[in-house]
Amino acid sequence: MTLDELAVGTGLTKSYLSKVERGQSVPSVAAALKIASALDADVAQLFSDDPEVTTFAVGRAADRGSARHHAIAERMLGKSMSPFAARPGRQFSAYPQPTHPGQEFLFVHRGAVELNYNGEVTRLDTGDCAYFDAAAPHKLRQVGDEPSEVIVVTSDVPAPGSGGPDKPSRTAPYRAAKLTPPRI
Repeated sequence: MTLDELAVGTGLTKSYLSKVERGQSVPSVAAALKIASALDADVAQLFSDDPEVTTFAVGRAADRGSARHHAIAERMLGKSMSPFAARPGRQFSAYPQPTHPGQEFLFVHRGAVELNYNGEVTRLDTGDCAYFDAAAPHKLRQVGDEPSEVIVVTSDVPAPGSGGPDKPSRTAPYRAAKLTPPRI
């Protein structure tokens, strides 16, 4: 596939895709999903140096580096969910955030963020989470001086009642008073 064909298939600019290809830009979660879909590949393949498929994957914090977006379990291909660790910047992107079909879940692991979902801004603190229809415009930014980190999980399964960006399904951020991890 040529860069021109990929640009048409993703709706992203050829110059942006060229920067991603050369490692000069790290794609947002939404952009990575669009690129993977156009290439008919697992989104994790975009972030992995090892194309080997596995049925069990462990990701080490020490291996994560300083990238703003990092695929989790990138060696596990064919996932029905695409998990990422993200470190939002202090400003909302000046560019329109690419939307993508499906649903998205985010959990604030550290710090505080603001989620701009379809024009409505909601503050989320450590332990808070949000689940929403990803067909509507959405973007994050860090709030305050403490670096923030969120876990983002995307799925390409459309939200029930999803009508696209003009008619997103109901969404409600959830403020966790106490989260108890599941017993294994």
